[in-house]
Amino acid sequence: MSTNNINQNLTNLASPKIGTKIIEVSDDFFGEASRMLNDKEPVFIEDKYDEHGKWMDGWESKRRRDGGNDWAIIELGSPGIITEIDIDTSFFTGNFPPFASIEGLYSDQKPSKDSDWIEILTKTTLKGDSSNKFKIESKTKVNYIKLQIFPDGGVARLRLFGEVKLNWENYDNKNDLIELSSLKLGGSIVAYNNAHYGDVSALLSHGRGKTMGDGWETRRRREPGNDWIIIKLATKGLIKKIEIDTAHFKGNYPDQASVQASNFDKNKGLEEVINDSHNWKYILDKSKLQADNIHNYEVNDTSIEGVTHVRLNIYPDGGVSRLRIFGLKFLNE
Repeated sequence: MSTNNINQNLTNLASPKIGTKIIEVSDDFFGEASRMLNDKEPVFIEDKYDEHGKWMDGWESKRRRDGGNDWAIIELGSPGIITEIDIDTSFFTGNFPPFASIEGLYSDQKPSKDSDWIEILTKTTLKGDSSNKFKIESKTKVNYIKLQIFPDGGVARLRLFGEVKLNWENYDNKNDLIELSSLKLGGSIVAYNNAHYGDVSALLSHGRGKTMGDGWETRRRREPGNDWIIIKLATKGLIKKIEIDTAHFKGNYPDQASVQASNFDKNKGLEEVINDSHNWKYILDKSKLQADNIHNYEVNDTSIEGVTHVRLNIYPDGGVSRLRIFGLKFLNE
């Protein structure tokens, strides 16, 4: 069986899906700064122009004539520790910034460009029309980021991959249901067998899907078997409720679905998680689904209290807009 895996435990902290947004920018004359946070891959449209000139899919400032540099301040939707950075300059060729740097801080108040920022990525050379990737050694928890470009130019996408770091003491009320799978709280997709359409991370994001492209959808299956996806929960928990939403999926929703759960040690590798997942306990037996519908299921099984991972199986294939796993925080975690 083929698998298509992504980095375990890493979340794009720059994603609007968790509430990340631009709060201040020095200049975005040619392209709004918010465009560089778009989860979709950048595109180039040959003949598209607006009142400012050539339309570009990203943040682009005007040409500076004062010797300074441009910058953007970003508020992360969830605090976290950044371990990988991708400054993507796709389609910016004669107008990309030759250098960039990234700083961060953790604050309860909105910072300014002159706040006491901590260096995350030193001033570094960029290549045009390229994905510029960097590994980060810093272990600083941040909830604000300052991206600087030198002196000006365009950035198609900014990706800040890392781990959400919440203060879980705020969730210790044993009677409060938590959306354990939530991307914003630190839930993450760690493996799937197919994700031909859409943006797979949308499965764990807030709100109902806006379109059929806002969810997880597999190709049409032409061989025996079924499709599946594995989610690492934000924290260990006792699962009480499951929600499967097929919003906008009408002629292509799965006929049936089931959910399995397991308690996995942090030291277990991803391949071991995948290989073992077939044997996990079913907390939702195979159940019929409907088109464009929210399906709610109560879970009364208390035998797996410290669930860390769930596996959603769909039969045989199709699209699911959202999966929500609600439960109680495992108090011994």
